[in-house]
Amino acid sequence: MPRRLARFLPRRRRSSHPPRRLTALLLAVALLPLLPATAGAAAPADPPPSAPAARRAVAAMQPGWNLGNTYDAIPDETSWGNPPVTRALLKKVKSQGFKSIRLPVTWGIHQGAAPGYPLDAAWTAKVRQVVDWALDEDLYVLLNMHHDSWMWVNNLSTDHDAVLARYTATWTQIAAEFRDKPSRLVFESINEPTFSGTSGDDENYRLLAELNRVFHQIVRDSGGGNASRLLVLPTLYTNADQGRLDALAAELTALRDPMVATTIHFYGWWPFSVNIAGYTRFDATSEQDLTATFDRAYDTFTARGIPVIIGEYALLAYDHNRPGIIQRGEQRKYFEFLGDYARRRQLTTMLWDAGQFLNRTTLRWRDAELFGQIRSSWTTRSGTASSDMVFLPKSVAITSRTLTLNTNGTDFQGLRHGSRTLLKGRDYTVSGSRLTLTASALTELAGDRAYGVNSTLEARFSRGVPWRIDVITHDVPVLSNASGSTSGLSLPTRFRGDMLATMEARYDDGSNAGPADWTSYQQWDTAFSAYTGDSIKLTGEFFNALKDGSRVTLTFHFWSGSKVTYYVTKSGSTASGTPA
Repeated sequence: MPRRLARFLPRRRRSSHPPRRLTALLLAVALLPLLPATAGAAAPADPPPSAPAARRAVAAMQPGWNLGNTYDAIPDETSWGNPPVTRALLKKVKSQGFKSIRLPVTWGIHQGAAPGYPLDAAWTAKVRQVVDWALDEDLYVLLNMHHDSWMWVNNLSTDHDAVLARYTATWTQIAAEFRDKPSRLVFESINEPTFSGTSGDDENYRLLAELNRVFHQIVRDSGGGNASRLLVLPTLYTNADQGRLDALAAELTALRDPMVATTIHFYGWWPFSVNIAGYTRFDATSEQDLTATFDRAYDTFTARGIPVIIGEYALLAYDHNRPGIIQRGEQRKYFEFLGDYARRRQLTTMLWDAGQFLNRTTLRWRDAELFGQIRSSWTTRSGTASSDMVFLPKSVAITSRTLTLNTNGTDFQGLRHGSRTLLKGRDYTVSGSRLTLTASALTELAGDRAYGVNSTLEARFSRGVPWRIDVITHDVPVLSNASGSTSGLSLPTRFRGDMLATMEARYDDGSNAGPADWTSYQQWDTAFSAYTGDSIKLTGEFFNALKDGSRVTLTFHFWSGSKVTYYVTKSGSTASGTPA
């Protein structure tokens, strides 16, 4: 998640809906200037570098994968939709090139009462079994305390002694349970630390430093392999703003332990990651947010000899159950760039997978093409293009179409359609970074010009994976009248080969309408969605934010570039809509 917002986002799963309140706060955060420095703790003296063994271990953990929404799930491992863990799953993860797994565990719901806070033996045995399976597959394991962070640890400020006693008892038992495991088992003190009822960042930093210090002492004093085990400490909220990084650097300076690493999380530029405010593309702003974040982590830690683990990364709104929020090609550009820049900044990455990437029942990637892009990014760059779609209006004659190639340091080597190589000059031309598909080639590729994808091309480059280009026949979508309840209104829609990108909402006076009143472009799923082939849905939350009796003009933006205007009006508990 965007780490500035970690403490406000839902805890259940990173692929779930973003927060439905705090709109003004999100505006202020999302539109902060992308500068390297932010307010926070004073920059500390340089912390001592980690030992070479710590740096080698973190490097050996690249790339990593999260066993998300399983042992962190509430109340048990299958509660959030994933099947029980099998050894076959760990074998699959290993076979796909991963070198480590992060094992998020929520301990507090499997724990007895004070004063001993005993951990449930059966639950601990399940965790131990997965640790053993992963170690047997020669994987590193990063074991943590997960949703406890917001369930009870967050009360440290207001219930200090009780929380600290429970935290101490919990980690004392974990440390004892795993003290003799190989060094490839790594401990992380707390996931996304957050504190309630505090006076601000200074107190938050002090509380986190106390937790990390207690964790450090418990593990080191437990002996065995724990005396020299690699320990991973998070920033506040696992956020990479400079103040958070500096506060953790100060902790490391005080600890002076050579076997430590640091961790942050990254889910992309928030408006792009959830599709709000018109950020439908992985553009220069999203790219700058990523590079600035990784640069700060590198400058504060990596350049000083302290390894950094991006313990979670993905996109907030990526979910196989809710396709279309972030367009497929834009997802690929994001993951391609992230993998490359993390490698350049020597950051170890761990993909957050709550079941949205790897189907744990079939052990198949839900989107093999996307995972191929992610895997390729671990070692090299891939070429992309300005879009992975070429739209051909059915109502007019076919003409040539041009895309901009992003070669990313590779060489463009041509186009293929199935087993056929397209001919340069006849089927396409290249001028600088401009790739133009000829009208004759597109006519052939469009076939009978049925609405939707008619053909798929592959742009080949000298390195990395091919770039998919769909040739799509479309016409401007047509919406029809609708009436119903303000709890949710479906607008009958003939998409005619097109796909919805985003939606604007304004009152007749030009002011913004909807839950995100700071922008005319509303958030997918919060205000609207389009998951079926016959309608666009407006949510109850959207109507709850509207003025009664005031007409709202909706502008639907489609990926072809088409725009459709539509009017809706709320009247008490009913709503109606008409095309413009």
